[in-house]
Amino acid sequence: MALSIYVDGSGGPNSGFGFFVKETGESFYKKEPNITNNQAEYMAIISALKKFSGITDEIIIYSDSKNTVSQLNHEFAINNDQLRTLARETWDLIAKFQNLKINWIPRNQNLAGKMLGS
Repeated sequence: MALSIYVDGSGGPNSGFGFFVKETGESFYKKEPNITNNQAEYMAIISALKKFSGITDEIIIYSDSKNTVSQLNHEFAINNDQLRTLARETWDLIAKFQNLKINWIPRNQNLAGKMLGS
């Protein structure tokens, strides 16, 4: 079975991140004060990858952060040291999956954003 995992994060004083799995209804959210939007997006993807490591089914991660998705897919450069560190951690986790894609979707289609109330 393929898993569709929607991730979202938001920065600022009420910052946090999480994910929602369309097929199972499973969700996760963590408050993480004083991070940026980009850091939150990376942390959301990392939390999903850690949760589902070892799964051999097809996994598609959906994010409405064009910047994060493009950086992880090696289409955009990463000019920030903190984001570069998060990207390296993400790539290390991605390497453990056999069948994983990270796709951009418009914000209004992001089920995690709706669930997380952002």
